[in-house]
Amino acid sequence: MAEHKDQAFIEHVVKSIVNHPEDVTTERTVDERGVLITLHINQDDMGYVIGRQGQTARALRTLLKIVGAKDNARVNLKVFEPEGARRAHLESKGPEREVEETHGDAGLVSDADLADLGI
Repeated sequence: MAEHKDQAFIEHVVKSIVNHPEDVTTERTVDERGVLITLHINQDDMGYVIGRQGQTARALRTLLKIVGAKDNARVNLKVFEPEGARRAHLESKGPEREVEETHGDAGLVSDADLADLGI
């Protein structure tokens, strides 16, 4: 368990929302700009922590800043992403999934969708 309130707080919240809580670890570093907490999680849980369009990560950062403000500390959160993890994740989805990601939630119809409809 973490010895600092801010570090313990973020570990507790993140462990509550991921599927692999045993893989959640944090590193806390202090410098002239404030406190930086680096969050290490299982790659399969990355989507849960980041959230749609980064909303969950943004909320975690906001809450963490509030916890830090009680101790007059400037606290930031960094979610650790190993080198090449994003590329490997996209490649594992296959080419059909990449088409969906480029369109996002815009509601655009792909050629594959039209082919399924016989158009």
